[in-house]
Amino acid sequence: MFKAILLNKKEDGSTDARLIEFDESQLPADGDVTVRVDYSTINFKDGLAITGKSPVVRKWPMIPGIDGAGEVIASSHPDWKAGDAFILNGWGVGETHMGCLAQRAKLKGDWLVPMPAGMTARNAMAIGTAGYTAMLCAMALEEQGVTKDGGEVLVTGASGGVGSVAIAILSAMGFRVVASTGKLNEADYLKALGAADVIDRAELSAPGKPLQKERWSAVVDSVGSHTLANALAQTRYGGAVAACGLAQGMDLPTSVAPFILRSVRLIGVDSVMAPMPRRREAWRRLAQLDAGKLDRITQQITLAQAIEKAPDILAGKVRGRLVVDVNA
Repeated sequence: MFKAILLNKKEDGSTDARLIEFDESQLPADGDVTVRVDYSTINFKDGLAITGKSPVVRKWPMIPGIDGAGEVIASSHPDWKAGDAFILNGWGVGETHMGCLAQRAKLKGDWLVPMPAGMTARNAMAIGTAGYTAMLCAMALEEQGVTKDGGEVLVTGASGGVGSVAIAILSAMGFRVVASTGKLNEADYLKALGAADVIDRAELSAPGKPLQKERWSAVVDSVGSHTLANALAQTRYGGAVAACGLAQGMDLPTSVAPFILRSVRLIGVDSVMAPMPRRREAWRRLAQLDAGKLDRITQQITLAQAIEKAPDILAGKVRGRLVVDVNA
């Protein structure tokens, strides 16, 4: 038996989330690697699953937690053996396959990334899917030819998980980063991560013209909706926008104007099903992140507190990243 958060669907369709003692024999039979989870985390998707605000969970009952890091206990997979340190992100874990907001998990070896040298399980979860997605966005912009000499880079949703890590990554790469946030009282925090300037999200969150004054050489957007539309409208000729989130909404009220008149490129960034070589490269680079900046980003909580914090992450009340010590 081990501690886990378990989600059940109630008769009225709402979600019941509670901390329980879970029987290891009930873990998925199709997992070929049994792991001890040392740390997990709460991402936006986990918040949706725990609160039931969106139909993220596809199988019931479900242990949520799309991220985990720890050590292999047993394995029938050829690439993994007992004692190996792993990182898990995505692949439907916490949605269709029982996840990592628990002390144990049974996962597929093909989903696991080896822990980079010098990285701890806690630091891996301080980064988590949010930070891993931020790195995928930075890599996508690099591949589009965006350089530090091209001008300012905008990061939206800056005080959230993706935004916080994106600022740290991009500033370390030499970019002049402008952070957009609804929490202007967090300006000092964002500048400590590497933001050169901070703007109010209200400048981007309302309906705007399809073409506006050119400002950004590139954008990392985790917000969607009008914010993404305005970011596109303000992107300079030949610039690139990496879109990875929908905190404001799934809609995109824009026109073709930025694309056909300014040759702006919109790149969709998915972290859930990203191929393994790309994951490994992202984590190799993430292992080089400044540990001091990770500490600024991170708040550590317990499994029980994860249930309490889920509504806060959806409401934008959480700064940076929540690391869950599943043994606390």
